[in-house]
Amino acid sequence: MEEVVRYSYRLRPGVRAERALVAEWDRCRFLWNEAVYQQKSGARPTFGRLGKLLTEARGRTEWLREGSQVAQQQTLRTYAKALEDSFKVKGRGRPAFKPRKKALPSLEYTVRGFSIRDGRLLLPKGVIIPVVWSRELPSEPTSVRVTRDSLGHWYASFVVRREIETVPTAEGGIGVDWGVRTTATTTDAEFDLPFRGYRMRCAAELAKAQRRMARRRGGKGCPQSGGYTRATRHAAKLLKKAARQTEHDSRVWAKRVVAEHGLIAVEDFRPKFLAKSTMARKAADAAIGCAKDELIERGVRAGRRVVLVQPAYTSMTCSDCFARAKRLELRERTFRCSACGYTAGRDRNAARVILAVAERGHNSVDDVGQVSHLPRVGGSVAV
Repeated sequence: MEEVVRYSYRLRPGVRAERALVAEWDRCRFLWNEAVYQQKSGARPTFGRLGKLLTEARGRTEWLREGSQVAQQQTLRTYAKALEDSFKVKGRGRPAFKPRKKALPSLEYTVRGFSIRDGRLLLPKGVIIPVVWSRELPSEPTSVRVTRDSLGHWYASFVVRREIETVPTAEGGIGVDWGVRTTATTTDAEFDLPFRGYRMRCAAELAKAQRRMARRRGGKGCPQSGGYTRATRHAAKLLKKAARQTEHDSRVWAKRVVAEHGLIAVEDFRPKFLAKSTMARKAADAAIGCAKDELIERGVRAGRRVVLVQPAYTSMTCSDCFARAKRLELRERTFRCSACGYTAGRDRNAARVILAVAERGHNSVDDVGQVSHLPRVGGSVAV
């Protein structure tokens, strides 16, 4: 069987190629913002209607004709898909304006809009960009997305097909409870994901870089100096380094968990609300969402049974008899069951509860109910 994946590579554009990419992005961003305006004014823009408007605009405006029609059409197609998903997917907002100073460039080309020749990426209007081929493409790409990050580095993400890697079958299950002190606490302490605190390690250097930015920032409406640009780049480089280290740890950990377990019970924790709490900085450093997405994606691709369990009452329920505590303060890190006397770490007990709920085929503690009459097998409720 085959799967559709993305292979990303670093690009090394020259001065002319980079100017062409930025100019192309300005045109695509203009079209995106125009589509947002059409939607806000009640015009109900579909991709077909936007395509007709693009054809008319290219006929009248030489500035649009200087750009690639493929990239411009893909921008409108992406907008139409985002607008459609905003009505169908829960929690997905409407497409918003992309400001010039904040939106990072992102261009997409279909197979008729790019080619690869002599190790270089050829884009419309004579744009030729060298590619750092860190690995070979498994097949001919069907599309490519050219992006630039906050450091000014350019990347190409190719959509290709490849054979699905066969993963050895595994038995047993594992429960995962998310936290800040320990990013992921599991039923087996061997597979815990500790909090590394990469962002905290570079906090002093980052604060120094941010103070340098504040000193060199010009007044409102004034163009920023080269010193301010260099200071901004240095601060972004520190943040990027910490984020990459955290992402690498999450990938290595998720790969270990998926390789050893057939059932993966994951707490369906939404860390977004932590951004408004006193733990916002530490929660952002832990990157719980990144680790959660990596674990779920790898588990699904490997054919494992992945169960998302609602976090309600997982910390207040005893994993030995399933009796629920009346109250459990956040500062209490040890769980003690008043019904059976079971004692364990708060997060470790929650991970065992999550696994027990998934083993019974549910995704919520309330669905299981009181099952204290069931005997205990291997440290969890028998099913």
